[in-house]
Amino acid sequence: MQLVDSHCHINFPDFDGRIPDILQNAADNEIAHLLCISTSWENQADVLALAADHPEIFASVGKHPTTEGGHEPTADDLIEAANNPRVVAIGETGLDYFRSEGDLTWQHERFQAHIQAAKSCKKPLIIHTRAAADDTMNTLRDHNASDAGGVMHCFAENWDIAKQALDIGFYISFSGIVTFKSAKEVQEVARKAPLDRILVETDAPYLAPVPHRGKMNEPAFVRHTAEFVADTRGIPLETLAEATTDNFFTLFSAAKQRA
Repeated sequence: MQLVDSHCHINFPDFDGRIPDILQNAADNEIAHLLCISTSWENQADVLALAADHPEIFASVGKHPTTEGGHEPTADDLIEAANNPRVVAIGETGLDYFRSEGDLTWQHERFQAHIQAAKSCKKPLIIHTRAAADDTMNTLRDHNASDAGGVMHCFAENWDIAKQALDIGFYISFSGIVTFKSAKEVQEVARKAPLDRILVETDAPYLAPVPHRGKMNEPAFVRHTAEFVADTRGIPLETLAEATTDNFFTLFSAAKQRA
């Protein structure tokens, strides 16, 4: 059995000096691969370095919708960065009206640049949406993001939004949120979503699943999320692990070539 943590940030300062232990903990829990996500133009260097040094780590390039300051990447910038053989995705990108306010034209323009890049370089999008689900889905449809494909990372919406994402060919990724008692709508999605369209992730260092809720998250803990989703669906963990691993390499086809 093996699992994949399809979204983590182990390049963040929280993990300084701990990478060998973090990767060993992951291996001990049968997490065979990780996708480390860029959130700014500047921190992609650290993400790419991790992926270059560790064959089990893949990388994305992009600028998070709430990241301020630093270089604002154009679609051409993203396309060029995605030429790195360890880069398997564009993002994370999307819309976030929870942390940002006022005139958010810049956020929409950033999102559109990422979609354009993903379509051009044929690498899938990693979508972040918070308090902006309708506009996020409208943007994905209006700009034909289905041509690139992608995943709704750290899914925290209801079945209606999940179905809209599934209808345009996107995957749904479950983080530790699905294990929270209050996350009834997310748990409904975990039951209903097709098995061949779901992933699991940590979003480490955030959102540690039960029984580690409130602690710093790490890739090893994705096993708890996988166990919860498997139990929710009434299937063995091994079945869920095989499906989500296959799904990861289907969506992120560049990773399959280098696994």
